[in-house]
Amino acid sequence: MDYAFVSGNAALDLAGTLQWRRTAPRDRLAGPADLRRWIDEAGLLPGGPADVDTGGFARALELREAVHRLAQDRLEGRRFDRGALDVVNRIAATPGRRVVLTDAGAEVRGDTAAVLADVAAAAIELLADRDLVLKECGRESCTRLYVDRSQGARRTWCGMEECGNRVKAAAYRARRRRGGRT
Repeated sequence: MDYAFVSGNAALDLAGTLQWRRTAPRDRLAGPADLRRWIDEAGLLPGGPADVDTGGFARALELREAVHRLAQDRLEGRRFDRGALDVVNRIAATPGRRVVLTDAGAEVRGDTAAVLADVAAAAIELLADRDLVLKECGRESCTRLYVDRSQGARRTWCGMEECGNRVKAAAYRARRRRGGRT
């Protein structure tokens, strides 16, 4: 897998495709082919939509930035940015994916616009639910956002694999340099 799906919400996972926003931004979505692969790996549409073009790609980036802005607004207790709200609501108004029954079982169908509509709807559900605990990764350079569903909302990092292990390893090395044993 090329992408991390640790945020607990498809919209936050999309926002996380632009990493290290404060320091050295790294965009994991460089073009339509990357978006198609992200959609496939996210399990939103097996194989990814066949119609990912530059227009759909541009809408995905617009949605990604709007979701990130709205999540930051919520984290910081600000009113939602009106432009970002308009983007999310406009994209969510498009018909989403549909499930059809075939001889082989259930099959999910849709195009890029349908997938983005469902991602926008996931953002709306997340941001409207004030009971969900939304956090930013505790690793200083990481800007990934996630839903903390841990007991007591004690989760600190977006994920152990990328950030948690690195923070713990750095703390261990620092203790060793100071002469501590652990």
